[in-house]
Amino acid sequence: MKPIWFLIFFFSGCTSQEGVEDIEESNDWDRDGWNLIWQDEFSESPLDLNKWSHEIGGHGFGNNELEYYTNDSANAFVQDGVLHIRAKFEPSGIGDANNLRYFSSARLRTVGKGDWKYVRIDVRAKLALGQGIWPAIWMLPTDWIYGGWPKSGEIDIMEHVGHDEGRVHGSVHTESYNHKIGTQRTKTKVLSDVKDSFHVYSIEWYEDRIDFFIDDQQYFTFVNDQKNDYKTWP
Repeated sequence: MKPIWFLIFFFSGCTSQEGVEDIEESNDWDRDGWNLIWQDEFSESPLDLNKWSHEIGGHGFGNNELEYYTNDSANAFVQDGVLHIRAKFEPSGIGDANNLRYFSSARLRTVGKGDWKYVRIDVRAKLALGQGIWPAIWMLPTDWIYGGWPKSGEIDIMEHVGHDEGRVHGSVHTESYNHKIGTQRTKTKVLSDVKDSFHVYSIEWYEDRIDFFIDDQQYFTFVNDQKNDYKTWP
């Protein structure tokens, strides 16, 4: 078992100025036996780089992604208590001259600054829609001690493919359970207002299972089959 860090990326904006006023900040996270160990309420600008780092590049990240991830404040910034992550069209191209990308966005991660196992994680977000847009909140390995993806595991707290409006996915990837061999463990929840309303996307990770929630409503459980094998458990 290894610690996993937290990554959030959007090939488009996670919020707009519309609806910002409906945010209700809360610091009351000591509930149901959980004790708060880390949080970012985005109450101050700029982005807190003691908690987050930018992953920069445009090599597709294993998903044939077309954007170039930057550390530019035009792509990721904090305003009015909200982290905004935005995609931009780059008509002149950006990145490696031999591999120019014509879209930019941001990919933020906590690796080396917030790495956990057996935790509850809550993320409150609005999601953008549209062809080619892919908001996601992932947990990835700190050390990749069992090898590259998917051998060292991945927990997808939330994924939303923008052209498939309202279908939000929670998934677990391991060597034995992943989409490349048709065994991925995934559940889907349909929401009518992912663009217009904030929802809380959560997991609770225990030794024997991972529970997935949207707005505190559980919709998926991934059970540890107790094989004591990294191939089946992240």
